[in-house]
Amino acid sequence: MSYCTNPSCPNPENPNEAVKCQACGSRLRLRNRYLVVKPIGKGGFGATFLARDLSLPGYPACVVKQLRPSATSKKVLEMAQQLFQREAKTLGKIGDHPQIPRLLDYFVGKKQFYLVQEFVDGLTLKQEVRANGPYTEAQTQEFLRDILPLLDYIHSQEVIHRDIKPANIIRRRQDNRLVLIDFGAVKDKVNQATMMGTGETAFTNFAIGTSGFAPMEQMSLRPVYASDIYAVGMTCIYLLTGKSPSALEHNPTTGEVHWREHTHVSDAFGLVLERMLAVSVYQRYQSAKDVLYALDHQDDAEDDLSANMSVQPIVTEFTPEPKPEPPEEQTIYNDDKTSIMMTAPQREVKLIRERRERKKRQEMTEISTPKRPVRGGLSATRGAPVTAIHSDGLSQKTVTSTSHNWNENNFRSAFSQGHRDFGDCELSGLNLSGGKWRGANFYQARLSNINFQNADLRDANFGRARLTQAKLKNANLENAYLSTANLEKADLRGANLQGAYLTRANLRGANLCGANLRGCMVGDEQLALARTNWRTILPNGKRKFCFW
Repeated sequence: MSYCTNPSCPNPENPNEAVKCQACGSRLRLRNRYLVVKPIGKGGFGATFLARDLSLPGYPACVVKQLRPSATSKKVLEMAQQLFQREAKTLGKIGDHPQIPRLLDYFVGKKQFYLVQEFVDGLTLKQEVRANGPYTEAQTQEFLRDILPLLDYIHSQEVIHRDIKPANIIRRRQDNRLVLIDFGAVKDKVNQATMMGTGETAFTNFAIGTSGFAPMEQMSLRPVYASDIYAVGMTCIYLLTGKSPSALEHNPTTGEVHWREHTHVSDAFGLVLERMLAVSVYQRYQSAKDVLYALDHQDDAEDDLSANMSVQPIVTEFTPEPKPEPPEEQTIYNDDKTSIMMTAPQREVKLIRERRERKKRQEMTEISTPKRPVRGGLSATRGAPVTAIHSDGLSQKTVTSTSHNWNENNFRSAFSQGHRDFGDCELSGLNLSGGKWRGANFYQARLSNINFQNADLRDANFGRARLTQAKLKNANLENAYLSTANLEKADLRGANLQGAYLTRANLRGANLCGANLRGCMVGDEQLALARTNWRTILPNGKRKFCFW
């Protein structure tokens, strides 16, 4: 059987020997070379057909993609031609990859545009799930490890696919590899200023991807490489649940997808998926390599989560729902000691290992510390710092204990001697303003009314800490970890909170006027409880009352 590609043909099926369509009279052989056999798919702007290349021995199968403009106006035809040329150019540019169908030919005929591509024999992932049911976590991770290197290659060619979804990923029957198809929505530049300045907005409207799989910035005509990361993450959710995005509930305020109740995955893998699906571009993985690195180091993240969850939380007036915490956020870091540039996942693993090493050193120091009697019956571990004498009898190192009665002087002294762990300590009311406390650990510490004004608290850990009425005016809290912290009525005016984690933190009555929250992990519901003004820079980089 041969098939007529005329969109208005009333009866497109024809016998093999026919030269012209028996119903409409259209020529059946495209370019006198390709004989269309049957339709494969149909979309809003075109159709896809299985065809035979009659110019080659054996008449090998190929795919003919026909672009059908929905209108005949000159402007629409020009846009359709640009779309056609863009896809052809992109496929010619990246089609040498074994997981992308090769472009074989392209041509124009009777105001219709045709692309001829290599035929990929197999099922789409959408067909797989419908036939076999949802994936397991192991199968989903295997999917990511197969598709992410391909996505990294596409992005390295300065191409954004913009329509990644289960229906556009085929598992090739020949070798079981995943093949990405349908580059009709590709964008080969990421220069927003150029896009807006050349009038490309209307053209971009022509094909922006699939609702639900495309993130908000892409639907707002501002696609970036991380937009494809979101689409891959949403594809994972479809594979795990068998449900399309439209069948899942969304947070009406933040736009976050509620998917966890529909499947079960490990905490570490759940964090990877959550970060892939972050609504804010700044909080999302920025590259496919970052996601792969996070997958390779799930064990470290799992161990760190288990260690944190083994510590009993402090009971306060505000007790948030305990959930696994996401990793610290920042795209690129510069390690001060080694001047090594690190991505966020690399830095996360580094910090986890450093915490483990500090804990081991502290345990060894406590073992080597002689227990000396102190007048008044007090133990040697209370009061001022104690001296640890090592086994060689010569070297000494001053250390501190978490059970100290801390004051401003011994805190500063301990920090200057290298002590960084103040977890679960009572530090309320101390005046530590202007100090350089970068990287300190205040996990579960009591810090009510503490004065941290103008202090350097970058990379500090305030997880589950009590910071009610704390003075943090103009403090530098860049990349600080404040998840589940109680910041009720804290003064954060002018504070730098870029890249900080405030997930599930209590911000009721907190003063964020003039604070910089760019890239901060915080929800709109939390911010609604705090005080902000027009000088507050929101997580999306805009000021209050400023919109796209």
